[in-house]
Amino acid sequence: MKALKIATFNINGIRSRLPALLAWLAREQPDIVCLQELKAADQQFPREALEAAGYGCLYQGQPSWNGVAILARDSEPLEVRRGLPGMEDDQQSRYLEAAVQGVLVGCLYLPNGNPQPGPKFEYKLRWFECLIKHAQALHGSSHPTVLAGDFNVVPTDLDIYNPRSWLKDALLQPESRACFEQLLAQGWVDAVRHLYPEQRIYTFWDYFRNHWARNAGLRIDHLLLNPDLAPYLKRAGVDAWVRNEAKASDHAPVWIELGRRRQQR
Repeated sequence: MKALKIATFNINGIRSRLPALLAWLAREQPDIVCLQELKAADQQFPREALEAAGYGCLYQGQPSWNGVAILARDSEPLEVRRGLPGMEDDQQSRYLEAAVQGVLVGCLYLPNGNPQPGPKFEYKLRWFECLIKHAQALHGSSHPTVLAGDFNVVPTDLDIYNPRSWLKDALLQPESRACFEQLLAQGWVDAVRHLYPEQRIYTFWDYFRNHWARNAGLRIDHLLLNPDLAPYLKRAGVDAWVRNEAKASDHAPVWIELGRRRQQR
């Protein structure tokens, strides 16, 4: 296995936050990056700027909303698929899959689902069920695989500053959490929680009510590793400094480092 640093980052508007993205890439130098919520059509994606920074790009944009991309340092992502099986009628750009430097990468932006109950929550659960089915096939493929992105799920109460204020939110509903548990039951490893089983770690701080300053956060950005990749997990973390920059996304990048050899647990 090649030593790699893989990150996921909900950029929340790539055009307005391109300088921040480039600054983060220059400072942290991840090898593979999954981006979500581009909020830009394909023709507006800043490919030239990212290529000048040393990153090959694969992207599926959408005007104003959604959009996902996979970046690879000093290489080109090889596209495997766009969209999930079973969601062929879906008009939203939420899933992109590519082979990158020996790893199969699934970049996803799972639907938020609010308000719930209602059509948006039903769409979230339908999308989640299709992800679970596809993930089962990926899990059994024997290829080192990571599912990385904004899952819009707070897995447990340890992953949120205070669940009482969010009890009606789609991110905490029992159905949402049950779907995430189904993924883990397949054998996927939640990288951050695996290395930090009891630590409160957040990846998202809402713009409202001073959430960042109070560290009132949620952990909704995840990297799930299949059994062929999980043994190489070495380190994981959140680049929270990015959230403190001017005009920051409400998310911070989450990353893992993979070693060349299997790690002893």
